[in-house]
Amino acid sequence: MEQLLNYIGANMEMVYFLILAILLGVEVISNVPAILHTPLMSGANAIHGVVVVGAIIVMLQASPENYLALTVGFLAVVVGMLNVIGGFVVTDRMLEMFKKKPKKS
Repeated sequence: MEQLLNYIGANMEMVYFLILAILLGVEVISNVPAILHTPLMSGANAIHGVVVVGAIIVMLQASPENYLALTVGFLAVVVGMLNVIGGFVVTDRMLEMFKKKPKKS
């Protein structure tokens, strides 16, 4: 725990940047009109695959004894894949709304 606090103390600029990014992201997403929210978010979730690739690279570079890096990398892969799959499901459901229904006779 002391190592974590020392790391955060030494990298306060990164912490400030992360907080700013979170606040800016919330502000941007909250101002997106409802009609654009679904296509934008489904596309963003699909792009989230980059996180999955990054997590796999981190896990490959980590030593077998570094359980923290392996655990965080594994969680990033799982959550990233859930996000990617969710993005494609939302996109598929959105596109289903625009398909023409067959005429009943």
